[in-house]
Amino acid sequence: MVDLAAVPMVDLKAQYARIRAEVDAAVLGVLASTQFIKGQECTLFEQEFAAFCGARQACGVANGTDALTVALRAYGIGPGDEVVTVANTFIATGEAILLNGARPVFIDVDPLTYTMDPQRLEAAITPRTKLILPVHLYGHPADMGPILEIAARHGLPVLEDAAQAHGAEIAGKRAGTLGHAAAFSFYPGKNLGAYGDAGMLVSNDAGFIEQARRIANHGGGSNKYDNVVVGTNSRLDTLQAAVLRVKLRQLELWNAERRERALAYTRALSDLPGVLLPRERDGLQAHLTSRQISTAVHYPRPIHLQPAMAAAGGQAGDLPVSEQLSREVICLPLYPELPLETLARIAAEVHAFCGAAVRA
Repeated sequence: MVDLAAVPMVDLKAQYARIRAEVDAAVLGVLASTQFIKGQECTLFEQEFAAFCGARQACGVANGTDALTVALRAYGIGPGDEVVTVANTFIATGEAILLNGARPVFIDVDPLTYTMDPQRLEAAITPRTKLILPVHLYGHPADMGPILEIAARHGLPVLEDAAQAHGAEIAGKRAGTLGHAAAFSFYPGKNLGAYGDAGMLVSNDAGFIEQARRIANHGGGSNKYDNVVVGTNSRLDTLQAAVLRVKLRQLELWNAERRERALAYTRALSDLPGVLLPRERDGLQAHLTSRQISTAVHYPRPIHLQPAMAAAGGQAGDLPVSEQLSREVICLPLYPELPLETLARIAAEVHAFCGAAVRA
């Protein structure tokens, strides 16, 4: 049997090799400064990431979940309130709502975009609705035009869950400026990933950013012992900010390389005989695993059916599109360093499996 090289979902070692000298110098600079909390690198990264998004201001936080949680607190979301969002996402989206004492109201997604279906939004809005939380997915922004129109009619803010949308655009406007504010995650596997946890809030609303910064820093005012509101400890780490500043300079190139590989997949798989049946996903995953090719399922259970979301009252059958996607979607390796010849090998294995499935 041929010994096949393993293909990871994401190759962070290959990425590090490309930028090792810059990253090492940045980390050593922080170590030499000993400014490990609220160092200069944090301020500079906030400014640079806000500029990258086309926004006026940004506030660094400890992780993407905190970005959502702090943002909701800054909007005054609390017990008795409702936030309309989707279930085809990571648990953190609904978790942040519950952590603020509010109730997530889940609506289904569009079967073509996998993001919030604007046609289902208005019916979910009640007098208790205080915010709309669409989720950008797989680098594709939600359909923000009609979402914003509906929100404006009801006087509701729109917070983007942009954890998977660093650099994504609609009509020249980037995620982070499509709604009233946006929450980003820099989990290591993201397009822009830290070497640990980190997150960011971005907005053109200076008052919102000021309130978020206060909440994230123990409710602090002008100094660390001037605590004006009950806050939390969610500060962006200086070491992570230094690493992220290095990576941000490469993000445009890396996104272009991802798009090149996504197009290569599209071309290589465009002649497959229709959509795979749900029962075939597990078989395809097993086949690729046997060929040393990693895969992932995002997401195997929509969050309205997660036990942690029981307070929202979700039942099987409530969101048929989201539930179907949870049974069918499979993610193939995709990262800037993925060799195109390896991508061709992956596509060939998918073809081989699908051809066998059709013959069966």
